Amino acid sequence: MSVVIDVKNIGVSFQRNRKRNFSVREMLLQGKNTSPRGSFWALRNVNFQVNAGEAVGLMGANGEGKSTLLRLIAGVLLPDEGSVEVKGGVAPLIELTGGLKSDLTARDNIALVAGLHGLKKAEVKKRFNNIVEFAEIGDFLDTPVRHFSSGMKVRLGFSIVTSIDEPIILVDEALAVGDAAFMQKCYVRMKDLLNQGKTLFLVSHKEKDLKEFCTRGLYLKDGTLAVDGTLTQALAAYRADAGISDD
Repeated sequence: MSVVIDVKNIGVSFQRNRKRNFSVREMLLQGKNTSPRGSFWALRNVNFQVNAGEAVGLMGANGEGKSTLLRLIAGVLLPDEGSVEVKGGVAPLIELTGGLKSDLTARDNIALVAGLHGLKKAEVKKRFNNIVEFAEIGDFLDTPVRHFSSGMKVRLGFSIVTSIDEPIILVDEALAVGDAAFMQKCYVRMKDLLNQGKTLFLVSHKEKDLKEFCTRGLYLKDGTLAVDGTLTQALAAYRADAGISDD
């Protein structure tokens, strides 16, 4: 099988927040420059490959770098160390809005996001009705997205990114916002995409979602890749570190 995602020894460093309220005691003992200056590594020494058609579940506690890793794969963030090579286009739903512009209408957002992924106007027009029908936002096509509920934004974002035929799909906790009926539609859509040979990268705290789609698991801990194995192995390590019993 061909490698479509190749992550080599990546590291991502972020600057700490320099603003802080000091007590008089801290200023006297340590001086006015008592601030958490410097940087910290959100991810470091992370290595893995993903083959075409794999469904990978990414897990870890909050703040362990899951969203940062997806942004690296999506190409919206560059590593400070190492490299990320992605072969083929990426359809990312890595934030609630899915890249939607709040001041634009739903109609304009469909054209914009699809166009950014290389779809010609004729192709967008061909898929337009299916995107709208799946998202269930037909009555709000000409409403600015800023007036949408969180659930409506997820429905629209998910519908667009899963309709543009990119070979790699990134989903970051978006399904947690939708209602039960829409989640079931998403499950069916994602199964269909996997059956077409798409590659899936799914971040979720819900074991049900991970088990529904993924056979492989990556577990991030302390900014490093603690486990790269079967989904069962990764979940077991994650549950053990989180103190979650199997009962």
